Amino acid sequence: MPLPPAPRRRADRLNPETLLPQAPAAARTIARPEKIPALQLAPNTAPAEQSAAPVAPLSSRAPEAAPMPPAPRARAVRPGSRKEPMPQAPAATKAPAAASAPSPKKRRATGPAKLFVLDTNVLLHDPSSLFRFEEHDIFLPMIVLEELDAHKKGTTEVARNGRQASRTLDALAALHAGDMALGLRLDATGQRTAKGHLFFQTAPLDYPLPTSLPPGKADNQILGVVEALRKLHAPREVVLVSKDINMRVKARALGLTAEDYQNDKVLEDGDLLYAGVLALPPDFWSRAGKHIESWQNGAHTYYRIGGPLVAQLLINQFVYFEAPGEPSLFARVVEIRDKSAVLQTLTDYGSPKNAVWGVTTRNREQNFAMNLLMDPSIDFVTLAGTAGTGKTLMALAAGLTQVLDERRYTEIIMTRATVSVGEDIGFLPGTEEEKMGPWMGALDDNLEFLAKGDGGNAGEWGRAATNELIRSRIKIKSMNFMRGRTFLNKYVIIDEAQNLTPKQMKTLVTRAGPGTKIICMGNLAQIDTPYLTEGSSGLTYAVDRFKGWPHSGHVTLARGERSRLADFASEVL
Repeated sequence: MPLPPAPRRRADRLNPETLLPQAPAAARTIARPEKIPALQLAPNTAPAEQSAAPVAPLSSRAPEAAPMPPAPRARAVRPGSRKEPMPQAPAATKAPAAASAPSPKKRRATGPAKLFVLDTNVLLHDPSSLFRFEEHDIFLPMIVLEELDAHKKGTTEVARNGRQASRTLDALAALHAGDMALGLRLDATGQRTAKGHLFFQTAPLDYPLPTSLPPGKADNQILGVVEALRKLHAPREVVLVSKDINMRVKARALGLTAEDYQNDKVLEDGDLLYAGVLALPPDFWSRAGKHIESWQNGAHTYYRIGGPLVAQLLINQFVYFEAPGEPSLFARVVEIRDKSAVLQTLTDYGSPKNAVWGVTTRNREQNFAMNLLMDPSIDFVTLAGTAGTGKTLMALAAGLTQVLDERRYTEIIMTRATVSVGEDIGFLPGTEEEKMGPWMGALDDNLEFLAKGDGGNAGEWGRAATNELIRSRIKIKSMNFMRGRTFLNKYVIIDEAQNLTPKQMKTLVTRAGPGTKIICMGNLAQIDTPYLTEGSSGLTYAVDRFKGWPHSGHVTLARGERSRLADFASEVL
């Protein structure tokens, strides 16, 4: 069927192959020049060429990226809204729309792409940072490559990141056969999200700095390169990216634009960490009571609810309703389908008849956490809370019950990040378990409490036998030797998880084999690892990535139960 006539302005933005199917040679001559301007991004190019340079690679790849929207995770309401725009047009009509989406007019309106100058600490912090700047370009001064070479030796995390960054740069350079000054395409290695180019300092740059900044220091040389690039590429924006606070302060004092590397942060400053608990509105029963379906299955009651509240729920999220004169509700979301959700009532572990290894919960959040710890269908549990909220005690009590009484797991494996609060006391003697002993004071304190409650009626010999039995089923391991291991039918407790990086958290969680349950606990207000914040901690990373997964759950414990002194100190100190 012949194409209907169209205005020339719209036809210019359509795909040349759809407009001229009878002339493939002409279409090739039109499409080929789009890739040539992408190489005109050298540092010595004119400003007019830079503003037009990023347009070509974006428009040439837009038809591939347009039909691939990211899929939502574990939200049953979102797929319904995502399906609506998909079946409106067949595949034959999608090509012109995708080709016309990144129109040249819109691209020019946003201005030229930025040029980011990376500090060495950014590459040592995240070796994949080269591919995290989308359509913008990256410039690496020669002193950065020199510092990267000086940090590649050793077995530390920084040394491994340095070697990984060097291998990435080598792979990019090997795929480029032309002049290095024209830039290396960052998407050459398959990283489709990186649309820009990578530039190296291939020529000396003139950068006058104040006499108070010695030119021999590496940081000052990088600042000089940023100043020279800013003058050379004006009015294009040149931005220094560094994890060093003093480096950013000096750059701003010189009138340069400097930013922190933000891609490693899971949460922005204005966001809140997922708490795993949602309070139902005060008019819940009056508004939704007539449309709620309920049924009984075993010891639990199920409620099917609907309405706009469903859009706020996630799988394994806890909801509660407490109001004077109305029935209370404590439940967990077990199913979300279309515009309805199913709530399941909880087991009351605050009652003595449901005590877990002699431990009963004392508040609402502890009961939520114990329901997750005792549920065999939950493979991954994260607990966050201040000091004294009972994280370690509940995790150990649930572990001992499921290992010794129910025989659900073979043993308990406990580990933690060995980060000191103060000065290090030096090397520790003994085996791996003996070296980890001083770090496991919380384990000893809680085991003493649990053993006293279980063997209190058997006398001194009974308590000794109970302690020996408990100790035989608990293994203390160091995180330094976790690489390559696989845990089968284990109950793994990761304490002080707020001091782990996202990479370390991934290394530990991926050790889980069939039948293994992992519990991560920590207090985000007590981070001792350098360069880690509440937004970039491995615990925050795990909570944000696992929320909504049917086999994981999270609870933020709000109320301390250690002592009134500890509670008051947590609030005022």
